[in-house]
Amino acid sequence: MNLKERINEDLKASMKSGDKLRLETVRSIRALILEFEKSGTGAELNQEEEIKIVNSAVKKRKDSIEQYRNAGREDLYNKEEAELNILLEYLPRQLSADEVFGEVSKIALEINAKNKEDFPKLMPAAVKVLKGRADGKTVKTAVEKYLGII
Repeated sequence: MNLKERINEDLKASMKSGDKLRLETVRSIRALILEFEKSGTGAELNQEEEIKIVNSAVKKRKDSIEQYRNAGREDLYNKEEAELNILLEYLPRQLSADEVFGEVSKIALEINAKNKEDFPKLMPAAVKVLKGRADGKTVKTAVEKYLGII
């Protein structure tokens, strides 16, 4: 079942259950899918595009969570965090920081990256391999840690 079909099924289920937060979140993903389909790029909605769509929504929620936390808006912070947890259900299992570091180490050995001058070589390779399984900030931190930058 692709993302669009899964979203439509979850939309029906959340309407029946009366879960307004889940309904609102699922509708937002559905809107992003429809926007992509009507963008006129001619690109098909494949698994990579589905991950990009959900990742963009996840990133927006994470940014909002940080801003609301800094502003002391606990009510909005909690709502955004609940939406983030729902969105994460539509992504592949996210790797922990230790797992990301392990993957970065393997990639670095493969491409012979050893010091901070190799950052421009290691970072794109790590992002490509870990796409959808870890956010960019976690990957960057792992790459910097491996190369001894931080």
